[in-house]
Amino acid sequence: MQANIQHILDQAGQVILGKENQLKLALACILARGHLLIEDLPGMGKSTLAHTLAQVLGLEFRRVQFTSDLLPADILGVSVYDRNQAAFKFHPGPVFTNVLLADELNRATPKTQSALLEAMEEHQVTLDGDTRKLPEPFFVIATQNPTHHVGAYPLPESQLDRFLMKITLGYPDMRSERNLLKNAGGRHAPVSAAIDASTLMQLQHAVDTIHVSDALLDYLQSLLDYTRHSPHYQTGLSPRAGLAIRQCAQAWALIAGRDYALPEDVQAILPGVVGHRLQAAPGTDTTIDIATALIHAVPVA
Repeated sequence: MQANIQHILDQAGQVILGKENQLKLALACILARGHLLIEDLPGMGKSTLAHTLAQVLGLEFRRVQFTSDLLPADILGVSVYDRNQAAFKFHPGPVFTNVLLADELNRATPKTQSALLEAMEEHQVTLDGDTRKLPEPFFVIATQNPTHHVGAYPLPESQLDRFLMKITLGYPDMRSERNLLKNAGGRHAPVSAAIDASTLMQLQHAVDTIHVSDALLDYLQSLLDYTRHSPHYQTGLSPRAGLAIRQCAQAWALIAGRDYALPEDVQAILPGVVGHRLQAAPGTDTTIDIATALIHAVPVA
């Protein structure tokens, strides 16, 4: 199992250069059965990361470029009348896949953005009164440009909460960027599937078996309680956010080769899990990252 995880990271690392931590976070999100949101400037490798992950995990991959004129039917599918059979025939949309890349998600209108909500939450699509299950495993990797960019629609809190984790890639370090420049980008590196869908589901099941002690749950609850009573946040973390922190901490422990989770696992994944769920209250010092401030404020018992 540990060999499979390392093989995944090694294969993906041939394309996504110098981003070991971001790769681990993205893998932890997938192992925890969550959806991933990547926010960064154009050209930072967001789409490349999504495609690379689908390749190394051996999964079917489809990409939808979100634009202001995109309709829900362009994602979910549509029923078309077949005159030969005198009946409507459903033509599935690109959401019927294992990995859906929702590229530049916040460039679409809110109506189109919300078309993904049922698929992300229930792993199914309901159209024309019929409910159709999506393939397993299924997850969405969405990319978005910073909201101050022209043509971007902010994602509502309800949809942001559907994403288990949100990460940024950032600029590469000097050494990695030199490798990119010398090789015309890492995306042309030969990448093969490290596992298949069945093995991925076994790894996801293994995450559920990672032991979480009562002491760690006490620490997790202290984090949640602090956000709900602290004047530094507009609203506190929800119970669903608490479950997300636990799931990602278990996945991080599995990646580290342990069968039990530690406070360090919670702290490692906390920025990715709560960064898009917490908002600083007006007048709060925003020079310190929200998650970092939370870690400093709540001691490990």
